[in-house]
Amino acid sequence: MGPIAIFDKSFLQSLSIDESVWFDNFFMSNICPVFYVETLADLEKNVREGRTPEQEVRIIADKTPEMHAEPNMFHHELCVGSLLGQKVTMDGRPILSGGRPTKGGGKKGFVFDPPPEAEAFSRWKNEEFLEVERKFAKQWREAIQSIDFDKVSYWLRSIGVELKKCKSLDEAKLYAESIVNGRSNPLARMKFVFTLLGIPPQYFMQVYYGWGNLGCPPLSKFAPYAAHVLTLELFFYISISSSLISAERKTNKSDLAYLYYLPFCMVFISSDRLHRRCAPLFLRDDQEFIWGQDLKDDLGKIDLHFDKLPMSEKEKGLHAIATHPPTDGEYLTSKLWDKFLPRWRHTLVNRQPPMPGPASQRLLEEMKKFTNGEPISPHEIDFDSESADALVLKRKVHKRKGKWWQIAKAIEADTE
Repeated sequence: MGPIAIFDKSFLQSLSIDESVWFDNFFMSNICPVFYVETLADLEKNVREGRTPEQEVRIIADKTPEMHAEPNMFHHELCVGSLLGQKVTMDGRPILSGGRPTKGGGKKGFVFDPPPEAEAFSRWKNEEFLEVERKFAKQWREAIQSIDFDKVSYWLRSIGVELKKCKSLDEAKLYAESIVNGRSNPLARMKFVFTLLGIPPQYFMQVYYGWGNLGCPPLSKFAPYAAHVLTLELFFYISISSSLISAERKTNKSDLAYLYYLPFCMVFISSDRLHRRCAPLFLRDDQEFIWGQDLKDDLGKIDLHFDKLPMSEKEKGLHAIATHPPTDGEYLTSKLWDKFLPRWRHTLVNRQPPMPGPASQRLLEEMKKFTNGEPISPHEIDFDSESADALVLKRKVHKRKGKWWQIAKAIEADTE
């Protein structure tokens, strides 16, 4: 498992199936909800000649990471939680949902079953789409094309702000931050936050009084994640009004939505020019933007590197032949491992011998007892993901993808 990465659809589309296998193998993918809905929206698009929309979505679904991938919680839910005072960890790790509190085998923790998104992608690989998904694709496509400058301008005036022109994207970002962290007109300002972020009105009084009891601090202090998303929203409108981002390209708004999830990754990978211009402005110092073509080329080199192995080795599966990227030569993936997982080479030198068969079997039995353990009622939960004894992530993966055995050929496909 490598650096935690967020990618956009343009990057994944550029990969061959074999390149996508290596991306999945050497990166831990945090899959944004916007990637799922953007992919689904292709059902309503005109696609290249010779393909149906269903075929286009299947091709993307085939390349989507499955071995080392987790779907992040929807940013809207995280904004609500942030405003209500819940801690939203913004240190490069995905925010997961749906864990079942479980106890078994002497352990307490969470079991994460395959998420609904993964189940949907399994169907899409067979070009099977529910009617509700087709309707959702059309509605989402229509929604992302609407840009309401009048609404934004009205609410900005309500807090005493007249939208000004900026000369650069850097200036637009700083201007957006200054608006987000303003403290004048607190009632109108919080209404502005709720309106632009689409927060349900039933939470307004709880959030407003909670903010007021703290002295109405800057939003970046009170609700850091909500402030991040709001800054991006304002940055987008300011940049368009200043002619720094084109208002003609309707997908710009959905493309920018990927940046809502930047706090939950180490690297952001994209082949989109808008991302290349804007994403670095919102990354922390310990994060990196990777141009999609550069990583695609590197994954192609990695594919050639491991393809030199004899077939008998390849049939052992990636977990046996490719636990880490190449240690020699110039590989971008290896450099990213060096930056974000700096001890990986040291670990190779001091690698522990494989666990003996009986010990491995005992560990497997313990995991099964925990995974199939008893559910824990809400009032019994006295731990969180940081203090849990165990976390189990259940996933369905293909034994073989492209020309590569992801799981050893000798292992039965339905083995638990």
